[in-house]
Amino acid sequence: MSDWPDTERRKFRRDTKAIQIELRSEESGVPVRTETADLSESGCYVHMSITMELGAKVSVALWLGDEKVCGTGRVVTRHPQFGNGIELELAQEGRERLRRFLQEPS
Repeated sequence: MSDWPDTERRKFRRDTKAIQIELRSEESGVPVRTETADLSESGCYVHMSITMELGAKVSVALWLGDEKVCGTGRVVTRHPQFGNGIELELAQEGRERLRRFLQEPS
């Protein structure tokens, strides 16, 4: 069975900005550092050879330039040996900082 989505569920346009991200699952607590493949105000996709299970809850740290923005997330897509889609949950200040970052020229 494929975990590829059948319909578009995104609320915001995704940008192909690659930024540093750290994910730490509630289950293992082990930090995984990688880069986003794409990013929006409400989520991101990360390439990972060892993927997390659908529905897994994670703590998230994004580096937007020199600024670290923290929040939580939930795994919403899983493509084994390829990557995960993460729905982001950020406090108001973090969401505003991410929105400004995405509006900056590349």
